[in-house]
Amino acid sequence: MMKIILFTFFLIPLVFYWWLFMYMIMLLSFYILFLLNSYSFYSMISYFFGFDILSYSLINLTYWLFFLMILSSFMIYNSNNLIKEFLFILFFLLMMLIFTFSVDNLLMFYLFFESSIIPTLFLIFGWGYQPERLTAGFYLLFYTLFASLPMLLGIIYIYSSVYTLNFWLINIPVNLYLYLSMILAFLVKMPMTFVHFWLPKAHVEAPVSGSMILAGILLKLGGYGLLRVFLFLSNYSISYSYLFLSINLYGSFIIGLLCLCQVDIKSMIAYSSVAHMSLVICGIMTCSYFGFIGSLIMMLGHGFCSSALFCLANMLYERSHSRSLIINKGYITFMPSLSMFWFLLCSNNMSSPPSLNLLGEIYLMISVIGWNCYSFLFLMMSSFISCCYSIYLYSMTQHGLMYSGLLKLSSVKIREYLLIIFHLIPLNFLLLKFDIFSLFL
Repeated sequence: MMKIILFTFFLIPLVFYWWLFMYMIMLLSFYILFLLNSYSFYSMISYFFGFDILSYSLINLTYWLFFLMILSSFMIYNSNNLIKEFLFILFFLLMMLIFTFSVDNLLMFYLFFESSIIPTLFLIFGWGYQPERLTAGFYLLFYTLFASLPMLLGIIYIYSSVYTLNFWLINIPVNLYLYLSMILAFLVKMPMTFVHFWLPKAHVEAPVSGSMILAGILLKLGGYGLLRVFLFLSNYSISYSYLFLSINLYGSFIIGLLCLCQVDIKSMIAYSSVAHMSLVICGIMTCSYFGFIGSLIMMLGHGFCSSALFCLANMLYERSHSRSLIINKGYITFMPSLSMFWFLLCSNNMSSPPSLNLLGEIYLMISVIGWNCYSFLFLMMSSFISCCYSIYLYSMTQHGLMYSGLLKLSSVKIREYLLIIFHLIPLNFLLLKFDIFSLFL
């Protein structure tokens, strides 16, 4: 594990060279993909670091999305807008996320988990679009920190009781206060319905790279943390899981309806992320084998799909300088080949085959219906609404009369095609190797 971290540290001198930095991150993601074995047990242990299938999958996703983030942020390079600072912040965020996904110590995990907020804030403040980005940054900061302080107190209590913070060695009698303090930070990070208000604001104000990292990786920190702390909380959690399952089953349906009310493209994609993450929380809260595997697959699928949709939304924004569904219409007549990618990704967003989202939803639905057969009513409605808002997003942007002020647009560049294709390939072809995920647990 240390050799990967040290190899990543050698990227620092390349911060001054945009393309070289991007290619090296891409090569590093291939190196991890092809040269490292993924075992069903915790392996590659060195110092505080090591990983299993869960860490391996999310570290791979992180490297791959960081390569695509730099590829999508070409406007920053083109306008010479603080390029070195931008790449350095991305590098710092990359290191914090790799540390978060690979440490086996609860306090170290908390430290890196919180550290990832700082570069995300800088991305929103430094390269965001509107003056409201300050409000969005404060929402992100205070929601996350408010829920994280009880977790720090819980970690101190665990250490004073069992004298270890290693995930695998903690065995402690759990009470309600400890249980809530350990999961609240992750539920806000996911985010769970009713504590999700920071997410649409942060997405709308963030640059395309900020939206990609928020949707692709930072929401997965919550799922990763829950899966880790459930190693010692799961027996106690069964008593209270009905509460969180009820909230999230209801929330995935209601937020699906909210998506249909949006007039901002990025806001709609952000709300759809909340609906998908609600299903992931439901899967984890069932504390079942299928629920845990389904949540991992759904997190990976959502990471690729949501990130690609934000890239497509940014392509429209770069041409029309608006995120409004009312202004962005009729692109099928102007960019028919990009319209195909819109169709594929909107289809994947509603969990069509052969995407990872479909496989994840099948696992999650089996686990939730196995928990309580009446939950199929909410699952049925949320799946139907998911289909509705995905079709609505596609039809509103691609059909209709094009706004006459947009007639002097540039065509799609090869870089933009590559950006979407590099999202679609893992999203639809990882299904062929899904037996790897069943090694988890």
